Amino acid sequence: MNNSHLVTLRKNQMRIRKSSRLLVINENLEVLLFQFFHTDDALAGQTYWATVGGGVENNETFEQAACRELFEETGIVRDDVGNCVATRNFEMSLPSSEIVISDEKFFIVFIKEHEVKTSNWTDHERKVIRKSNWWNLNDLRETNETVFPNNIPDILCRSFPQVFKI
Repeated sequence: MNNSHLVTLRKNQMRIRKSSRLLVINENLEVLLFQFFHTDDALAGQTYWATVGGGVENNETFEQAACRELFEETGIVRDDVGNCVATRNFEMSLPSSEIVISDEKFFIVFIKEHEVKTSNWTDHERKVIRKSNWWNLNDLRETNETVFPNNIPDILCRSFPQVFKI
């Protein structure tokens, strides 16, 4: 018996969570990632690395959300993050246990700063983000750790082939 119609129905009833994600690249062509570690929410026991970014707020564009998240999570101020270089849509569970359809747009930002300023982090971010790290493309390709998205090197090589080599 095929239950694909039930899956479609369920997905049509789920909330869509729009978010902007940023591939923040330093002068050494390394990508900034945060390590998340959940201890006492619906994701308890999960550890993973993820890009800078977060949810799009009411009346905000993906680009505006990207600029806001960049400042909130790193202290870096930008009025423009350029064009979207990749998208991703998938079902995910939030720390609250709500299951949503995530609609993500990715932006690339090149910076000279290396220090992450955490003074604008929310209480939740302070609780679940264990550390930050700058990753080169080879390390990303070879790691056994969970990284979201898992195709960062591909996104960078496709978006800036003159800078990032496959």
